[in-house]
Amino acid sequence: MTGSTRRETLKSLGAVSGLVLGGTGADVLTGDSPTDTERPPGRSGTEFVGTWTASPMAPNDEGLSQEGFEDETLRLMVRTSVGGNGVRIRLSNTFGDEPVTFERASVGIRAESGSATIEPGTLRQLTFGGDDDVTITAGGRVLSDPVDLHVEPEQDLAVNLYAAAPTGPTTLHHLETKTSFVAESGDHTDETGADAFTTEISQWFYLDGVEVVSPETNGAIVCLGDSITDGFESTYDANATYPDFLAERINESGSLQKSVLNAGIAANRVLSKGAGENALARFDRDVIAQTGVTDVLLLEGINDIGAGTGAGSETLTAEDLIDGYQQLIRRAHAKGLRIIGGTLTPMKDNPHYTPEGEEIRQTVNEFIRTSDAFDGVVDFDEAIRDPDNPERMLPKYDSGDNLHPGDVGYEAMAEAVDLSLFRGRGRNGGKGHGKNEGRGGSPGKAD
Repeated sequence: MTGSTRRETLKSLGAVSGLVLGGTGADVLTGDSPTDTERPPGRSGTEFVGTWTASPMAPNDEGLSQEGFEDETLRLMVRTSVGGNGVRIRLSNTFGDEPVTFERASVGIRAESGSATIEPGTLRQLTFGGDDDVTITAGGRVLSDPVDLHVEPEQDLAVNLYAAAPTGPTTLHHLETKTSFVAESGDHTDETGADAFTTEISQWFYLDGVEVVSPETNGAIVCLGDSITDGFESTYDANATYPDFLAERINESGSLQKSVLNAGIAANRVLSKGAGENALARFDRDVIAQTGVTDVLLLEGINDIGAGTGAGSETLTAEDLIDGYQQLIRRAHAKGLRIIGGTLTPMKDNPHYTPEGEEIRQTVNEFIRTSDAFDGVVDFDEAIRDPDNPERMLPKYDSGDNLHPGDVGYEAMAEAVDLSLFRGRGRNGGKGHGKNEGRGGSPGKAD
């Protein structure tokens, strides 16, 4: 397929780096409202579970995310972590100043990797409260009605959205690791072919969740983090982020039935604004509100260190970052969620490295490993550091910038996760004890 490309870079990319609906009865989410009826963790009251997510972000000051779309159809490609026999999508206008309307939407199974084609016979038109169109209030989110579609684990889906009127500035996820497409004239939501989709894009616009009916799935693991979770420097269209590899391991294990949701944002921080709202600010929306969430895997803080220890930067202490972690732990536990701490990975020889920052990283990692504050630990640092120079990443795992792993490094991170940490339905339904099924990491810590 040939055509134009409309890509927009995220500013400072890197690890440092609806109220009115087309009808009635649709699920309407505003702000940080849960994605279903009030329910305890462990999927009580619903058979739906999140199979994919991308954390919503505000648009840049200029470019495609600011310009938006008019009389165009988006074909957004996502990858499931678990399969099921029913599908619904979640749309977000979290950062919109005005309502946004989509006249039609549909979902189908992608025919092949890299293609905009949908497998014939799998395309399903989506409705919202029984109507084809949906208007999402400024700051709001909506769920579609479910459609009968069988999807497999680790399968690509195509979600089509048609906007006739100008959308204005968008809500989006900037770092998409899959190529998506735009048809620049008219409604093409009922087409399986790729001919109209001549423009490639590298962001997920408006779509922030896909859920499936999967009664056998025993919850969802939300991976909360920055660009190392988001998959910066992983190979495009290769499903090579560490959450991708973790989902693959879980599906192959046969002993754990959980989805994996990637809530990473490149250049995100725990304590202060970087790219996207900081982890403390977005925790309710991006973690707690995920349908079926039982567990959190936290790997974040390297941007706080990089931004807070360089020349002319704000002052950061290890205690500041630890206080942020403890707040996230308390909030997770208040909702009955199990929260696993990931140690911060090496960054020596990256431009943001400083001796002061390294001292903070070591202190923070010691807290993660030994404090028993988390319900378990994954030692990502140990998994990818150079044994002969532990402040640096092992070269075979490095993407080349001395900060972000490449595909092999991301796979090594997933291999370090002890799957037994995630047994049971969250903190109240299982403490993560059991046989170590990982190839690294640390055992769970019960409280």
